[in-house]
Amino acid sequence: MSMRRLPHPDPGIPDLRSATRYLLWTARGQWRTLALGVVWAVTWFAAQAVVPAALGAGVQAASEGRQSDVLRAAAALALLGAVQAAAGILRHRMAVTNWIAAASRVQQLVVRHTARLGSRITRDVATGEVVAVTSSDVEKIGSGFDVFARFAGAVVAFVGVAIVLFRSSPALGLVVVIGVPILGLSVAPLLKPLERRESDRREKFGLATELASDTVAGLRVLRGIGGEELFVRRFHEASQEVRTSAVQVARVRSTMDALQVALPGFFVVAVTWLSARLVVSGTLEIGELVAFYGWSAFLLIPLRTFVEAAHRWTSAYVGAGRVVHLLRIPVPDETGLPMPAARAAAAVLHDPASGLTVQPGLLTAVVCAEQSVADSIALRLAGLGEGADAVTLDGVPLGELARADIRAAVVTQDKDPVLMSGTLAQLLDLPRSGRVGVQQAVEAASAYDVLDALVDSSPEVSDPMQARVTERGRSLSGGQRQRLALARSLVVDPPVLVLDEPTSAVDAHTEARIAVALREVRAGRTTVVLTSSPLVLDIAEHVVLVLDGEVVAEGRHRELLHSDPRYRAVVTREEVTAP
Repeated sequence: MSMRRLPHPDPGIPDLRSATRYLLWTARGQWRTLALGVVWAVTWFAAQAVVPAALGAGVQAASEGRQSDVLRAAAALALLGAVQAAAGILRHRMAVTNWIAAASRVQQLVVRHTARLGSRITRDVATGEVVAVTSSDVEKIGSGFDVFARFAGAVVAFVGVAIVLFRSSPALGLVVVIGVPILGLSVAPLLKPLERRESDRREKFGLATELASDTVAGLRVLRGIGGEELFVRRFHEASQEVRTSAVQVARVRSTMDALQVALPGFFVVAVTWLSARLVVSGTLEIGELVAFYGWSAFLLIPLRTFVEAAHRWTSAYVGAGRVVHLLRIPVPDETGLPMPAARAAAAVLHDPASGLTVQPGLLTAVVCAEQSVADSIALRLAGLGEGADAVTLDGVPLGELARADIRAAVVTQDKDPVLMSGTLAQLLDLPRSGRVGVQQAVEAASAYDVLDALVDSSPEVSDPMQARVTERGRSLSGGQRQRLALARSLVVDPPVLVLDEPTSAVDAHTEARIAVALREVRAGRTTVVLTSSPLVLDIAEHVVLVLDGEVVAEGRHRELLHSDPRYRAVVTREEVTAP
């Protein structure tokens, strides 16, 4: 597999029965690159393992005055160096390929699943957990696949060198065959504590990330109520817990690293001492001593690889467990009755919970005394939230319609819309009917000054559509974000558009322009605007008043303003009184 073929055309259906089964499923999906990586790793290790033999042969030939054999040994060393360099480059390339392939598969699976879950994901898993999975856990799983080929090559090299040593000197062979596994197993008691502490650190990191995300998102509100110090203190406490947990993980890792250096050092000393005694006794020649010393030093590389693999696979196992937990969250049923866009455009939308009925092709304004009621109605009309399944479109409950058709038929814009980072062209590059162009949508949303501001902040950009919007539009004011989001909604031009307070953060002059343009752009389409703004209400073709969650009056704005004191009280921000 070439790295240019990533991301995967289809990440597949993962095995979520356990973290181990998920990792094995991922390995089966990229077995070719794993196998090729093993081939190059074995070649790389083999070239290093033969070097001591060639060096020992050269030293022995020099001690006996065989000049031609010395030259042949030197040529062999040069050839082994070239093979080792080439195999090392290819091994590293395949290791990176396996790392990226495994990490990319995790990211694609998580993104696909979160997209299917939609707003439900925040009810089942914290936002910080999702962020941690797509950052920390992805890296851990990819790192586990990175070390796989080197581990396999280290095993082959160890077995090969052990056989050579055993055939040359049974005593040394036994020392290696028995000693190296013991050294490798010396870190085994540390793996379970490392897994436990790594899992605890990972959980605390996710909670701290969630708290930081919530604090940044609500910073303006926190400052308004003087609560930023409280959240700073909470984040400080959470970060200290992460630090303490990370120190505990570091203690286990440092012990493993110390053993990784100290124990192999003692092993080399022991093998060298035993080899020297065999030379003194006449059992070994000087060239064999050099070779045995080289092999004992070389065996440190496989031994360190074993320890590194154990550490990385422990972290990968913990990360895979988190990924499996996220991917196990059930996705709402996507099947249902079809609802063609043409039928949805001419359909009546009815919310039984409030009694709201939206006639097709009209701009309907809904006035609610409580913002929470307006938010709930907006969610239900889009097929989201509690009671949404009972909402009917053309007499068919949304719970019986295909989810894809609902999303295509009804689009809802929240009162605090989220803007993804990227260029304006990317922001407005959405599935659309083609009836409303980008320029028309931007003009209707009165957002040209927003484009000018973005261009001014990016002097290197001449085309406004190439100006970049920062993450969540944080560099823009609330009104600017609302207008860009409105332009985005108008470009989509769905059969039914639900707007929750789309002009609450703009000035009166801008709001008046948007209201008139909205009626013109959405002419013949079903539009629901939840608002109490007189400027928007005055251009609405039908106005509905909702009190205590139920429809209590309907008509035109000016008629209701004069005939219904409850409506007048809500619109003019007076206290609502009983009729």
